Amino acid sequence: MPGRPTDRPILTRRRLLTALPGAAGLTLLAGAASTATIGAGSLAGHRMTTQPRTPPTESATAPMRAQHHPVHTLADFRRATTVPPFPGDAIALTIDDGPHPVWTPKILRLLDKHHVPALFCMIGNQVLGHEPVAKSVIRAGHQLANHTWSHPSALAGKSRARIRKEIHRAQEKIHDTTGYTPKIFRSPGGDWSPAVLQESAHAGLLPLDWSTDPRDWSRPGTAAIKRRMLAARPGQILLCHDGGGDRSQTYQALRTIIPALKARGLHFVAL
Repeated sequence: MPGRPTDRPILTRRRLLTALPGAAGLTLLAGAASTATIGAGSLAGHRMTTQPRTPPTESATAPMRAQHHPVHTLADFRRATTVPPFPGDAIALTIDDGPHPVWTPKILRLLDKHHVPALFCMIGNQVLGHEPVAKSVIRAGHQLANHTWSHPSALAGKSRARIRKEIHRAQEKIHDTTGYTPKIFRSPGGDWSPAVLQESAHAGLLPLDWSTDPRDWSRPGTAAIKRRMLAARPGQILLCHDGGGDRSQTYQALRTIIPALKARGLHFVAL
C-alpha cells in the first residue's frame, strides 16, 4: 500500500448532480412509497446544479424485490428504479475498490475540476483505516455503493451466510463512517448468482454491473485504458478503479478521457 498522500485534503465546492433520483427510485422499488410521485427536485438530479448538495443520510434500507439480472446500462437503471428519464447523451462513471489514500484524492480533484459526478463502489475493509478519505468522497458530493467487505473472488460460489456477511458488514462500515447508506451493490468482478442477487435485494440494494470495462485493474497501459473508455456510447455505465494498487495509469487516462467525452457532448450523470 502506498504511503499517505502529500496533496492537501479535499475541501471542494462541487457542482454535482444530486443523488435524489437514484435514492427516490430505490425507495419506490422497495415499496415504501409505491404511489408517490417523483417531484421536480428529483428530476433536477440528472442535471448539473449550481449549488453543492450532500447525498442524504439514512440508517437503514428496506428490502426490495430481487432482480433477475444486474443493471448494465442507464436504461436498465431507470427500469429498475423508476427514476425520471436520463438525457439521451448521458453516461455514468463508477469507480471501484477504494477508498485509497493516494488515488482517491487525486481522482476527486480531477472530477471536481470537470464538474463530473461519480459513484464510488467502496470495499468495507478499505474504508477501515481510510475513514477521512471515505468522508471526503461524500463531502465532494459523490455517491457510494457497497462493494462487499473484503472483495472476495468468486462471491457467487460462497455460502449464503458468507454473502450476507460481506454485504452487511460493508454496509454498516460505510454508513457508520460517512453517514451515507448505499442503495447500490456491485459484486466483485461482476460475479452474480441468484443467491447474490437475493441477498443484495434483502439488504435493500440494487445490483449494478457496467457497460464499459477498460480492465484498468490489470494495468494494461494508459493508452489501452483510454482507447477502451473513449469507445463509450450514450446510455452506458463506465467502470474504472481508484483502489487495489497503483492506479497511476487509470488516473492519467481519466485526465484525457473525461474532457474528451464531454467534448463529444456526453453528459456524466449520477446514479
